[in-house]
Amino acid sequence: MVSTLSSNVDSRPAEQRVLLCNLNWQSYEQILTALGQRRSAQLTYFNGCLEIMTPLEEHEGSSSRIDQFINVVTEETNQCLKSLQSTRLNKPELLIGAEPDQCYYITNEEFVRGKTVNLAVDPPPDLIVEVDITHTDIDKNSLYAAIGIPEFWRYDGQVLNIYLLREGQYQEVETSLALPGISKDLLYQFLEDCNEQGETASKRQLRDRLKN
Repeated sequence: MVSTLSSNVDSRPAEQRVLLCNLNWQSYEQILTALGQRRSAQLTYFNGCLEIMTPLEEHEGSSSRIDQFINVVTEETNQCLKSLQSTRLNKPELLIGAEPDQCYYITNEEFVRGKTVNLAVDPPPDLIVEVDITHTDIDKNSLYAAIGIPEFWRYDGQVLNIYLLREGQYQEVETSLALPGISKDLLYQFLEDCNEQGETASKRQLRDRLKN
């Protein structure tokens, strides 16, 4: 089965998606090898389905700005940070493979500092960010809960949902645990500022808000 989705509600593409179902783990690894490392597409494998997603401008812009927001916040609040963009989070024993938009170690940064992350021995990332402006058939909440990601952000181009892992399942909350005291409204303001006055000026304003 193959399905494709390539546009959001206003017909401007944000992502291109191809879904392949009834694939075993060996087939997933063969596709990874065939596509190679130098590619723009992100692959997500879960419950026997593989989604190949190619991010386009709206997707990449949202992902980049959220990343800039998190970097500024951690700098101004003096939190440690290890960023991993679109890194592959493979759990072969769970038949899960994911390449999230943004991936961060904050609380557990010291345990992976200066090394290549290996989920077989290292703790999972503290925070995952996914931008899904068009529909995805992959149940990412269940996927990241199975990996044990403590906090998961999902952004659809307008609304940010923050999920915290509690007793093996995600519960939606209004404020971040990884970034204490940081509200969604602060992110929304930053994204709006970026649209109106550009990223450089918006980062300066964000730093001023955090200091005040």
